[in-house]
Amino acid sequence: MPAEIVRSAPGERPASGPAKSRQPPAAARNANSGAHPDSGRGAGKSSESGRNSDAGGSAVTSPAEPRVRARTPARATRRDELLRAAARLFAERGFRGVGIEQIGAAVGIRGPGIYRHFPSKDAVLVELLVGISQHLLDAAREARRVGASALETLDLLVRGHVEFALDNPDLIVIHDRDLWSLPEPAEREVRRLQRAYVEQWVDVLRQVRPELDAPTARARTHALFGLINSTPHSATDLHRAEMAVMLHTMALGAARG
Repeated sequence: MPAEIVRSAPGERPASGPAKSRQPPAAARNANSGAHPDSGRGAGKSSESGRNSDAGGSAVTSPAEPRVRARTPARATRRDELLRAAARLFAERGFRGVGIEQIGAAVGIRGPGIYRHFPSKDAVLVELLVGISQHLLDAAREARRVGASALETLDLLVRGHVEFALDNPDLIVIHDRDLWSLPEPAEREVRRLQRAYVEQWVDVLRQVRPELDAPTARARTHALFGLINSTPHSATDLHRAEMAVMLHTMALGAARG
């Protein structure tokens, strides 16, 4: 949520609401986002080959989502407003602490009007977390496409993730706390996208630092995500531009050091 948004915490799912039978996977306090993304330590271990390849295993069927229809600019804007409001409310109260009608009310939609945009609260969470995970992976692929050298590509990756973390602290919080609330197919898709995102970084780090093996480069990647994805807690006192420079300098130094 880039995160990888990846940050995960071990333990049971939240007690409130109907519990699912599956246990959360092993912890990874890094990206989510993806993010802090799934740690990738148990899956997606193989490094990518080539500048535009990606890892993460075979694709899974996408979770059930609202059928895509052509939307007018006004409809698209209202949908975006709902997603922003949902991210803020989920981050403040937790996914289980927010009703879909409250999301609608936050942007002036009363009663069942929100169902014209999303069929359920689950669909909102799916769009938030799957959407940002796909965005991060697409941005990493583009960075590798346009980067003239491994060092330039690494700089682009760091800048892109810093921008994500500063723009989307709510998504980092949601991924940390509410990833387990996704329907299983959507959670698998988030983890697949995040593993692929991690491997983009692993390949570039190994080009910059050829002495690193894949597990070491992967661990370094997750540590970098942990640094950058600190924005829900660290980006409160400095202006955005100052925070961006600081995070970029620290992360790039850690990546190259």
